[in-house]
Amino acid sequence: MLERHPETAYFWGRVAGDGRITEEGSIELSTSDEDAARRLAAIAGDAQVDHRIAERDFAHDTAVTRAEDEYSVQVIDPSLAANAGAALGLPVGDDPGGYRFDTFSDYRRELLRGLLEACGVVCFRESANAVGISFVHDDERLLARIRSLLEQEGFGSDEPQASSSGGYWFGVADEDTAAFGEWVYEGATETGLFATSRRQKTLRSVERAAGLEVGTLVDSDDEESSASDDGGN
Repeated sequence: MLERHPETAYFWGRVAGDGRITEEGSIELSTSDEDAARRLAAIAGDAQVDHRIAERDFAHDTAVTRAEDEYSVQVIDPSLAANAGAALGLPVGDDPGGYRFDTFSDYRRELLRGLLEACGVVCFRESANAVGISFVHDDERLLARIRSLLEQEGFGSDEPQASSSGGYWFGVADEDTAAFGEWVYEGATETGLFATSRRQKTLRSVERAAGLEVGTLVDSDDEESSASDDGGN
């Protein structure tokens, strides 16, 4: 689980963006996409998957909530939890993290895909006919690391700002959002490392912004009903 593979890069991106490592030795993350939950559990090997209906806040307006499916993935492995905290700099319990992702330098695409699906917001901005992509998290250090990963792949970003939820957020540069949205899902169908609803929403937004025919980037056979965006999962 700590070796360099596309699967582990995607998995730990999801954990960093919207999961946690507990002091008791479990690794926990959640997603609103059942397919993604099953894939993450398969990567971890011996993971439990639970389902419930959850009330979630919208990323930029916590006064608005909606009910949605939530699938929780839990890996109970104290040794792996401790080693992940030490090797990757992920927070353990209340201890701060350093977020050391250099081990996945060959798989930044999968790492950023996991991070995008865990703590990213994707929308289509009608007024500008453009894709909007931002990252939202309580830990400003993680956002700084995400910005560094984006920069290493040639994508610009704005300075982080305080969010209404008490955390922080930043946007991918307007001129780079469509290119990043297409790039981050390149090759995803071959590996299966993606949340179906998030991939569909992102690539549909890119198609609209670029004036492409529907289905150019994502085939109808790959579609599932896309939930309205909530900032993650």
